[in-house]
Amino acid sequence: MAQIYSSQEALEAGILNGSACAFGVFDGVHRGHKYIIDFAREAASTLGAKSVVLTFDIDPDEMFRASSLKKLMSNEDRIAELARLDVDAVVVFPFSREFAAQDPDDFLETAFRGNIPSSLHVGYDFRFGKKASGKVEHLIEWGAARGMEAVGHDLAAVDGAPVTATRIRGLLAEGKIEQARRLLGHGYAVEGEVEAGRGEGRDFGFKTANLHVPDMMKVLGDGVYAAYAYVDGVRYKAAVSVGVAPTFEGAKANTEVHILDFDGDLYGKPIRVEFTHWLRPMMTFPNVDELIATVMSNIDWVRRNL
Repeated sequence: MAQIYSSQEALEAGILNGSACAFGVFDGVHRGHKYIIDFAREAASTLGAKSVVLTFDIDPDEMFRASSLKKLMSNEDRIAELARLDVDAVVVFPFSREFAAQDPDDFLETAFRGNIPSSLHVGYDFRFGKKASGKVEHLIEWGAARGMEAVGHDLAAVDGAPVTATRIRGLLAEGKIEQARRLLGHGYAVEGEVEAGRGEGRDFGFKTANLHVPDMMKVLGDGVYAAYAYVDGVRYKAAVSVGVAPTFEGAKANTEVHILDFDGDLYGKPIRVEFTHWLRPMMTFPNVDELIATVMSNIDWVRRNL
């Protein structure tokens, strides 16, 4: 597990001096991100230097287009996942409007404050500074004047197309869990706190936990999914309904989790749900008996197949 540093701590400790770094937001920490980070790891090995991942405490788009942003990971999960990679350190820069509004040179000077890595690795489309005017060419020029090699890498590709967070979000929006997992290199999960729901499930024999998921994290398309739910560190099989249940008048979009073989009180608890398979679309049922039969069939599939 890599040490996580604030940028201030890293600069005071000289972590960046002579290091090999990968820089990016890295939402999802997917295979394309790991491809870039591997270049920094290889450079560090060649140089006998520290390998460092540089990122921000928030996704910059949270500040500039929050209303339309959909994220693959919370900031906390993203930083923790980066720290689980085989690198020496993760350095987290605080992101602000003032920081972002600087001209590219000033942006880099503020970020590094004279602590110059030996090499810096980014994707070819890396942008920084005022109105995203800083490009890889600018980074290369800035680095060369300070003894740092900057490299903009082509993106990793799978099935003839680049691996990007946008591509993965598109797959998840279509419920294509297995395909998204292949590009992520790990499972897709959401975490939230259990809150009061409609309550019908208890009467129908399949009690559900209504999970509060922030709008920014609602990437997954509507449907019923097989999943694993983690409660207090224990993994359980689960059947999960995502979206609006059209059978119930006035229902709102929810993430409702039926946890198999669990009978505790979940209200107010944080739970994590890792999705594994799409089972069916959301459906309108002609009567309650058909709804119950279908849900029980979904639960039985999860029990037999996970």
